[in-house]
Amino acid sequence: MDDGEGIAPAVRSIIEAARDRSEADGRVDVQPRSLPDAFERAERAGRVPTIAEVKPTSPTTDGTRVDDPVELAEQMVAGGAAALSVLTEPEHFGGSAETLRQVREAVDVPILRKDFLLYEEQLDVIEADIVLLIVRFLEADGTDDLDAMLEAARDRGFQVLVETHSREEVRRAIDAGAEIIGVNNRDLAELELDLSTFESVAPAVPDDVTLIAESGIETRADVTRMQEAGADGQLIGSAIMDGDVRANTERLTTLTETPDT
Repeated sequence: MDDGEGIAPAVRSIIEAARDRSEADGRVDVQPRSLPDAFERAERAGRVPTIAEVKPTSPTTDGTRVDDPVELAEQMVAGGAAALSVLTEPEHFGGSAETLRQVREAVDVPILRKDFLLYEEQLDVIEADIVLLIVRFLEADGTDDLDAMLEAARDRGFQVLVETHSREEVRRAIDAGAEIIGVNNRDLAELELDLSTFESVAPAVPDDVTLIAESGIETRADVTRMQEAGADGQLIGSAIMDGDVRANTERLTTLTETPDT
């Protein structure tokens, strides 16, 4: 593990904030809604399995969206989202555990808690169906390793999305027992996007693992490109949040090819 060398300053700031943040009050015990089952239902309904992200802001976007997050979530589900990602990181993404609680009560799809979790106590902040563990963050921090965090999350009932960016990180995720792996097209070293990242990393993921393409998916052509590279599902934030979220969700989840405008 390293001390964060090779990670962009904006990302290092997120790690530093995460180290000092915990609001846990007791241990959670989750009865999760199944993400693989939700993906299967989406496919049967003629949709691309999609996790749509309720993201008020981020270090890589301009401005802040102040709409009611519950209304946004409901519009995403109405537009065909198989699952939702809700930010709970407050300082850089404008998220909160309370927002996730409200959204999870309002919709019946699986909810991913999008946060930057470094040690076990942070898992107990809020119930969700899926939690995110980022290999690069855990490797850089040294507080807890991926194996221990994955086991702790599963002990509480969480499904776990293990995020990677390279074939080496995929191997770490597989060795730890990951069943759901995301490949982030954004490089945490430079915050640059490159969809070819998924194409180069995806072949390292076994067929029995649910594989999710993350970041940089903006058009129908991008969706098709990720599917052809082996994605079982996709996680989309900014391209859905920018404008009419229901229309954007419908556009990016439909299996029917339509021209982008």
